Amino acid sequence: MSGQGSGGNVIAAICNVFFPGLGQLVQGRILAAIFFFLGMAISWVLVWVAIGWLLVPIVYLWSIIDAARFKSSD
Repeated sequence: MSGQGSGGNVIAAICNVFFPGLGQLVQGRILAAIFFFLGMAISWVLVWVAIGWLLVPIVYLWSIIDAARFKSSD
């Protein structure tokens, strides 16, 4: 992937629309993928105590934006 705004970042962002963390995994960022997946899972669990309704969309959008703005260090 050649950098921010590249086709790879767009595909990664689209992957996150379907499954948060998948876009980071596509980019080869395993720790970030685990972080976003666990963040979304914890947010859904917290829905039971009413905090999750705020956290779910924040984590969801954050994962998409993170994948879209990723710059490779190559």
